[in-house]
Amino acid sequence: MAHKDYYRILGVSPEADVKQVKDAYRELALKYHPDRNQGHPEVTEKMKALNEAYAVLSNPEKRREYDALRSQFGPSAYTQFRRTYSEQDIFRGSDLFNFFDEISKGFGFRGYEEIFREFYGKGFRSFEFQKPGIKARGFVFFGPFGGSGQGSRRLQAGGGLGRLPGYLLEKITGARLPQAGGDLQADIELTPRFAQQGGPFAYFHRPKKKRLVVQIPPGVRDGQRIRLTGMGREGKAGGQPGDLLLRVRIRLPLLQKLKRFFSVRRS
Repeated sequence: MAHKDYYRILGVSPEADVKQVKDAYRELALKYHPDRNQGHPEVTEKMKALNEAYAVLSNPEKRREYDALRSQFGPSAYTQFRRTYSEQDIFRGSDLFNFFDEISKGFGFRGYEEIFREFYGKGFRSFEFQKPGIKARGFVFFGPFGGSGQGSRRLQAGGGLGRLPGYLLEKITGARLPQAGGDLQADIELTPRFAQQGGPFAYFHRPKKKRLVVQIPPGVRDGQRIRLTGMGREGKAGGQPGDLLLRVRIRLPLLQKLKRFFSVRRS
């Protein structure tokens, strides 16, 4: 999983524009459509990977974030990206489902609703909701994405859902909308020498009652923040935990502290 690459999955270069991404997905979705590959169960995983890659690379914002991680982390970019983006985040607002239906219907294949029920079993449900002033069409996933729907009731929403409020979605599906946990902030104090050299720094995370070893980058500056992914407040209903932001404070020698103190008083 750590070595997945969305560009390789779709067979496009990192410089490919949106049209090239769409063209590549169209060709591969037709090639690996389950109606063309009956008796080949491995096609299911292939189509899931294609759908995820398209949903990310066809979205400018998600693609920018993925590209930044790819530049920084190389082969492990996928792992870093999925620490921030759940399947709910990846597919939210994507045109994948309408696009998949257009491809399928043009060749007489089944659309996304039937295919996704086949992929995800009872864990997938589609719905349509209409009241005066409110219209929504979308889908939900119960349980871990791609699983059998067992375990905790986790919600995956998308399709034409738009910004339907969470409380309304709960009334429609009976499921709670996952909520990401909030970030936590704390200060760490470093000596000027340690801040210049960097290295492992022992930190006790009081809210989680854990001892952590934080890797301090060389040349860190006063006021700079170091983000520890997943070390913030816990999410709700299966939502991702928040992050811990450690603000660096560089310890000044006593003489510099006194100079700063008296300069502030004079001003």
